[in-house]
Amino acid sequence: MQAQSPKSNIFERLRNGETISSYDTEAYKMREASFATKKLLVQMNNSSEATEIRNLLSQITDSEIDESVTVFTPLHINYGKHTKIGKNVFINFDCVFLDLGGITIEENVLIAPKVSLLTEGHPIEPENRHSLTVGPIYIKKNAWIGANATILQGVTIGENAVVASGSVVSKDVPDNTIVGGIPAKILKTI
Repeated sequence: MQAQSPKSNIFERLRNGETISSYDTEAYKMREASFATKKLLVQMNNSSEATEIRNLLSQITDSEIDESVTVFTPLHINYGKHTKIGKNVFINFDCVFLDLGGITIEENVLIAPKVSLLTEGHPIEPENRHSLTVGPIYIKKNAWIGANATILQGVTIGENAVVASGSVVSKDVPDNTIVGGIPAKILKTI
């Protein structure tokens, strides 16, 4: 079990990549924050007004969502404040963002329906499995994430890269590359 830093809260520790023990005295704060986010998500996912969706997403992410961003709801986020979304991003229906480890989506990114961005996981050892491990996801400019793709913790998707539908991406994707499969492998260079 890692010792927790007395100067930073659990969310800062997560952003710094710290594994959080299930016995951590601040673990309850993650659940509380998730339920607070859920209240805003219920409003956002029941709206059909683009401006209202962006405004609620701005509250969820605690950052300004540019008017060039389009989100087709429902969108599911467990925390929100560790998600940053650039300009001219399109997020299609029914995506899942687990963002305690941090999600950065640069400008001009296309995210198809049912994409999962999962910055969180658990240790393999049974005695530690209830602990939480995190790793940031970084999606660079002009990337296209195909329908039902899953991007796992610690992965960077390169600029102009394409992730084929249904892929599971567990390793970084170079710029100007198409990947696909389970696990995703390089199929082609653009």
